[in-house]
Amino acid sequence: MHTAFASADIARPRTGTLSTTANAAVSIRPVTADARGEAAGTPLAGQVLTFAEGSEIYCEGDEVRSFYKVVSGTVRTCKFLSDGRRQIDGFHGEGEIFGLESGSEHRLSAEAVSDCTVIAYRWRGFAALGNGDGAAAQAVFQLAMQCLERAQEHSLLLGRRSAAQKLAAFLINLAGRGNGKGGSVDLAMTRQDIADYLGLTIETVSRTLSQFERDRVIALPSARHVVLRNRAALEACAD
Repeated sequence: MHTAFASADIARPRTGTLSTTANAAVSIRPVTADARGEAAGTPLAGQVLTFAEGSEIYCEGDEVRSFYKVVSGTVRTCKFLSDGRRQIDGFHGEGEIFGLESGSEHRLSAEAVSDCTVIAYRWRGFAALGNGDGAAAQAVFQLAMQCLERAQEHSLLLGRRSAAQKLAAFLINLAGRGNGKGGSVDLAMTRQDIADYLGLTIETVSRTLSQFERDRVIALPSARHVVLRNRAALEACAD
């Protein structure tokens, strides 16, 4: 049974980012046996949280109490710079982990790109599980390695020279993460999100996608649906 919480310490919407429907309180329920996470063969019990599009899951500087696994939807982790600009660190989809930190405070904010459901695993409970349990230690190591791999992928992506290379690699990466179905990619994120992730302007992202479409490398039936018409050409551009 879902229990609604209006408490601001569960989801604090950032001013101006939510629609009227997104202002609904986040719902939370205890995790059931079939909703448990698995890592290295070790079950991790947690709580199922549902966030509306645009809701803040946690804020930079918040105390680290949990880490999270995405059940459905998409989450972005990002940092707001002193000049007001935003740098998106990563997009996290179904089955992916976010919120693992080496310190006691979150270094990034996490927000729901779309309506999403996540499982929150309390560090305190995990520490109790892991007391003298080598399997539990292996589980958290595997989760940390997943986060490290994503960080390395993003670093390599930003290191590409041109906007076309970055965007081509981004689309290929999304398709490879299970977001591509039959040679197409459904974008949960906006053009501005993509720009903030790739270190580009929104104008450059839009212009590059339009060029890909003119070159018949992709098709854009809608703003959020990308068909990979010539994947080989896209991969060549990304190299």
